[in-house]
Amino acid sequence: MEDSVMQIANIESAIEAILYAAGYPVKYEKLSEVLGLDVKDVKTMVEHMAAQYNKEDSVRGINLLMFEETCQFCTKEQYAPYIREALGIRRGGNLSASSLEVLAVVAYNQPVTRAYVDTVRGVDSSYAMNSLIDKGLIEASGRLDAPGRPMIYSTTEKFLRVFGINSISDLPQTESLDDIAKNEAEGIITMDVTTDIPQNKPDTEKPETTFENPAV
Repeated sequence: MEDSVMQIANIESAIEAILYAAGYPVKYEKLSEVLGLDVKDVKTMVEHMAAQYNKEDSVRGINLLMFEETCQFCTKEQYAPYIREALGIRRGGNLSASSLEVLAVVAYNQPVTRAYVDTVRGVDSSYAMNSLIDKGLIEASGRLDAPGRPMIYSTTEKFLRVFGINSISDLPQTESLDDIAKNEAEGIITMDVTTDIPQNKPDTEKPETTFENPAV
């Protein structure tokens, strides 16, 4: 029994070392290959480790994030100022209010077309969407089975890392945009994803509200 516990501890230590050295998301499949274990067993061990790292009273300065296919170490948000000062990292990665708005529409309704986002917001969101794509927070995830086969977009794994969540289901619960639209005067907002882009004022990137990546 003692030997079994020691073996598990050694394997978890090996996982810890691999994730620390990598500095980026590592696939459970790769860990299982290296450690000679089933993917299911690796996930179970990572879950046990994450529970220790991520508990509220933990004195560690890092979290262990788990995603569908990968896991990664990430520094805790409250220590970001110390890390920046120690490493000489400039502040950056801010998102404008319009980008945050677009990101929220995509995150809570994905996958969505660009026309859907435009319709919900009432403005041309091309600039904000392209900015989010460039930052790796959203990506094209296929095409809609509709006339013209428009591209559909979803959030990325980087989005989960930036916001410190493991899956989309961890997003704060909120009233869906569809429900909000239904509560408005009927017909004012149309949720037809094939609708043409509204021809009203273009979207602009005014940094009125910013979001800063909590993970360093």
